[in-house]
Amino acid sequence: HIDRVQAIARQVADKVRENPHVVNVNLDWSEPSKVVRLRIDQERARALGVSSAAVAKFLSGSLSGTSVSTYREGNEAIEILLRGPGDERERLGMLGSLAVPTASGKPVPLDQIATLEDGFEDGIVWHRNRLPTVTVRADIYGKEQPSSVVAQIAPTLDGIRDALPSGYLLQVGGTVEDSARGQNSVNAGMPLFVLVVTTLLMLQLRSFSRVLLVWLTAPLGLIGVSLFLLVLRVPFGFVAMLGTIALFGMIMRNSVILVDQIEQDIAHGSARWDAIIDATVRRFRPIVLTALAAVLAMIPLSRSVFFGPMAVAIMGGLIVATALTLLFLPALYAAWFQVKPGERLGGYNPAAPQGQA
Repeated sequence: HIDRVQAIARQVADKVRENPHVVNVNLDWSEPSKVVRLRIDQERARALGVSSAAVAKFLSGSLSGTSVSTYREGNEAIEILLRGPGDERERLGMLGSLAVPTASGKPVPLDQIATLEDGFEDGIVWHRNRLPTVTVRADIYGKEQPSSVVAQIAPTLDGIRDALPSGYLLQVGGTVEDSARGQNSVNAGMPLFVLVVTTLLMLQLRSFSRVLLVWLTAPLGLIGVSLFLLVLRVPFGFVAMLGTIALFGMIMRNSVILVDQIEQDIAHGSARWDAIIDATVRRFRPIVLTALAAVLAMIPLSRSVFFGPMAVAIMGGLIVATALTLLFLPALYAAWFQVKPGERLGGYNPAAPQGQA
């Protein structure tokens, strides 16, 4: 069945070569290696008192060597091997003249009990999930991303996939598979992430309404992430996704600072409308400076091949989200709690206990 696997792999390779964005299409199984096979004449071998196991053991000791002892030099153990001379091991023409010991004690040449045949076989048989596997590999030409190229090639393989015999599989590997595996691991941890962040926000803000306000500001970063990735032509891969998740935390931190300042001003006697404006003005500089420090720290990473997408995602998302947070969050707070322009003391105070104003 290995020959069948190789035949299917060559069909897949032909389809991959048809894509204009790939070059150097190859298989991970190298060229076959030259081998010498022994066909033992069992009747003659039994007549001479030689078994197949004895022939295999003799050839292994003669060519590879048999361990007879160990030499110690300090803390290093050096194995001592007993094997035939170099000419016998390096010249295949002398293989048939090797003297094989028999039960009677009289050795016989190897070619009297076996026939030597030259042939070819695969030097390495790769396995995946315990199945012999051939990997079709290629290099991408140009600025196309692996996911885009795979999406282009996948429909052309439907005919081969439909014709696969039972037990044969055609799967996507490489960077696309690694990215999907990483995505699945992140998806598995997202519920815990949401639970922990919501719990921490609840401990800080002590209000479902204010926690929801903070959560609503997190998606604002996607605007800047998408804009910067498109402008700079950077792919949104697994690393960029991790940067986006980290960005959500930075945005919500700024939102917590602003909401908490508004609540403190209201608790200290400020009118709700004035508290929203004054808190935004006072927290403008700290929020902008901390965001600017994070953006500047990402500039060296933006030139990295691996961390570049993450840095671009954080930079773009933080720049746009900071500006939008300072405008969107105060307006959302005023709309959520129905704060009217020019409102003075005596209005509804969301920070006060129920039944108080």
